Amino acid sequence: MSRPYEMVRQLGSCNAVVVFSASGCPMCTVAERLLFSLSWPHHRGAGPPRGGAGHKEEVLRELADGQGQQQPVPAVFIGGKFLGGVEALMACHINGNLVPLLKHSGALWL
Repeated sequence: MSRPYEMVRQLGSCNAVVVFSASGCPMCTVAERLLFSLSWPHHRGAGPPRGGAGHKEEVLRELADGQGQQQPVPAVFIGGKFLGGVEALMACHINGNLVPLLKHSGALWL
């Protein structure tokens, strides 16, 4: 397994929520703000850890392609599993599955 794959896998599995984002990406900001709004004040830690896309971009692009996304960021991992991008995050929120998913992952305790 290549180093970027290992880094993405480890970050995604060692934290309840991870958002890989890019500076200046408006959809990344939307994803992060939604997660922060749901977790405050009932969160563990300071919110979703941010992983810069950087050299992990190839891995993120492959994950995005696998889900039919065009952009590799934001890439949202919850409970060690790749959820998808902002569209998947919003769909999960709208259908009522996001809060239970966050609770199950340990990101929310209330």
